[in-house]
Amino acid sequence: MDRNSRCLSIGILMLVAGLSGSPALAQGRGHEGRKPDEAKPKVTVQVAVSTAKDVLVRLGYEVVRVEPKDTYEIIYYRAGNRGRGRGQGPPARMIIRRVEDRIVLEDAPEQVRVELGVRLAIRL
Repeated sequence: MDRNSRCLSIGILMLVAGLSGSPALAQGRGHEGRKPDEAKPKVTVQVAVSTAKDVLVRLGYEVVRVEPKDTYEIIYYRAGNRGRGRGQGPPARMIIRRVEDRIVLEDAPEQVRVELGVRLAIRL
C-alpha cells in the first residue's frame, strides 16, 4: 500500500469510529418548559390591550384613548403623521373581548392582528 491510500483508509476508519461512538447531536431534549399535561397560561384582556397599544405605536399609529366596557375594551387609534406633513388619519376603533377561553379582535387591521398573535403566542 502506498502512503496516500493508507492515509485515506485511516481517515475513513477515524470518521466511522467518530460517528458511531458519539450520540446524535440533533436529538431533541423533550419538554423542558411546561409539562405536557399543563395548560397554557390564559391571556387576559388587560394584557391583550397593553400589547395592542405597543403594537399600534410600533406600527406608526397613535392611540387616542382606551374605553373599558363590561366584558370588552375599545381602543381608539389613528394613523400617525409619518413625517409627510399630511396630518393624522381619521380615528378608528378596535374591540378586544374574551370569548370562552380565547381573545377576539374586532375591526383590527391585518398587520396588527398578525403582530398581536405573534407577541401573545395565540391564534387570532
